[in-house]
Parts: sequence; C-alpha cells; structure tokens
Amino acid sequence: MPERPIRLFGDPVLKTVSEPIASIDDRVRGLVADLVDSVKLPGRAGVAAAQIGVNLRAFSYNIDGEIGYVLNPVIVELSGEPELVDEGCLSVPGLWYATQRYPFARVSGIDLAGSAIEVSGFGLMAQALQHETDHLDGLLYLDRLDRESRRAAMKEVRESDWF
Repeated sequence: MPERPIRLFGDPVLKTVSEPIASIDDRVRGLVADLVDSVKLPGRAGVAAAQIGVNLRAFSYNIDGEIGYVLNPVIVELSGEPELVDEGCLSVPGLWYATQRYPFARVSGIDLAGSAIEVSGFGLMAQALQHETDHLDGLLYLDRLDRESRRAAMKEVRESDWF
C-alpha cells in the first residue's frame, strides 16, 4: 500500500483522543500496512494513526533502520532526568523546538496476532515512543512547549505557507 498523506496542524483528528483497537480485522491490518509504508519515507521516525486520519491507537516507528508498529500502546516506563531535545513533527512541517522528553521510554501494546509486545529505547527511540503516544492522546509536541516557545511556534505556524 502507498504511504498516506499526513494531516497537518489544525485538523481536528490531531486533537482527538484515539480509540483503542477492540479487534484485529482487515481494517486494522490495512492500517498497519499504511503506517509502516508511511514511516519508511526518509526523515520519518514515527507516524501515528491520527496523523493519517484514523482515530485508532496505533503507530509505526523507524529508528536506526528498525521499523515496527504497536497497537494500543501504553507508556509503562519513563526514566532518567527529563531533558530538552530538538523535536519536530510531520504534522507541523518546518518547525523544530526544544521539548522536554525522558531519555528512556518503554511502551507495551499488542501486535497483529494479538500478542503482547514491548518496545523500548534510549535517545531518539525514547523520544519517538513518547511523541507518537502523545499523538494518540490528542497532543502535539507544541502542547508541551513552555509558554514563550509555544507563542513563537504558533506565530511560525500562522506565517507558514502550509497553514
């Protein structure tokens, strides 16, 4: 399946809490295929279902050549001292802002067979797990910025050619 277009800031689906996946069917299998195809493009670390217009709890990731997905992800562990890391988002193209993230994250969920899985990592993987889970909770990284940075980001959004 081809990659799906990414929804941009302002689309209501990005601010909606995603629904848990109740059963694995052809629709969910198709969603996973679309998420994996969409995350394979250069420069993409993760894609949440909400970003392709689907209100279900699923995301894909592509970190250091490791491509995968998680259905019904839940952050089960965050550790280390939160630090500011440069962060961007496919749904807010062209903007990069320092965002507080934990250096380690662990997510649990299920795969297409309904089996329990865990994905964890440090650095970029930890950041991606937190970022994509936020999307499924209706949050954008801009929501995590301090007041001054958020004001500057919103000014950039309003002045962008895509908004």
